[in-house]
Amino acid sequence: MLDSDVAMLYHYETKYINLAVKRNKERFPEDFCFQLTETETENLRLQFATSSLEKENYGGRRTLPYVFIEHGISMLAGVIKNEIAVQVSINIIRAL
Repeated sequence: MLDSDVAMLYHYETKYINLAVKRNKERFPEDFCFQLTETETENLRLQFATSSLEKENYGGRRTLPYVFIEHGISMLAGVIKNEIAVQVSINIIRAL
């Protein structure tokens, strides 16, 4: 799941999700969360016809997105402190 999707799930802004990951890097090993390469990001953008990252075109993101698997999404609940994060964590555990 992309960081922007996780942000919607937790009712947070994407930049704060990414900041939480950067501040707690030890909680997010590569098999929980990883950052896409420029090529992967470009392929994703072309696939979904999203905004360009060119300087003259100010739409879209300016950083490479993070991708989370279910363990990374669950780990965020321990880092992000809100009621929605608690409920997401409970739902993930129940789904396993």
